[in-house]
Amino acid sequence: MSSFEVSLQQLNDLLTDDGIYSWPSKHFNEVYPRIYVGDAFLATNVMRLKRLGITHILNAAEGNSLMHVNTSAEVYADTGIIYHGFPASDTDHFDISVFFEGAADFIEKALAFKNGKGKVYVHCREGYSRSPTLVIAYLMLRQKLDVHTALATVRRKREIGPNDGFLRQLCQLNQRLVGEEKLWNQ
Repeated sequence: MSSFEVSLQQLNDLLTDDGIYSWPSKHFNEVYPRIYVGDAFLATNVMRLKRLGITHILNAAEGNSLMHVNTSAEVYADTGIIYHGFPASDTDHFDISVFFEGAADFIEKALAFKNGKGKVYVHCREGYSRSPTLVIAYLMLRQKLDVHTALATVRRKREIGPNDGFLRQLCQLNQRLVGEEKLWNQ
């Protein structure tokens, strides 16, 4: 393994306290300036979203199974909140990386909204695996953080636990970005 490669074990070590994973202690947390990660409870509480000043919602678990959160643009139609959803499943074999660029674009537009006053709520069912994965990918793609720093940034503010499949995909994104960085510097 070269010096820029990050292992699954290193990322899992960042997610635990002495090997123990913690469940989120709150419905939502601001994990990066104006980026909130949380669960379905807040996603369906329009009054609370408005009080927090949320301008955009990214549902990382769009769908109507027990694993998903059945919201859509119609839920927020009269609120002024801009909605986008991805039908990701929280399983090791699900390819969430197909949503990395779209999520990063949406988050970036949300933060630029109203002359940089936008706030985005990124959620899944529990705010534990899918939504933090998409925020970590955003931090890597748009804020140029490596996977270790991006994951640690989110973990400092919220208890998270992306599944191993998602962590592997973040490691692959990290390798790709490091490779592209090498090309830019030649």
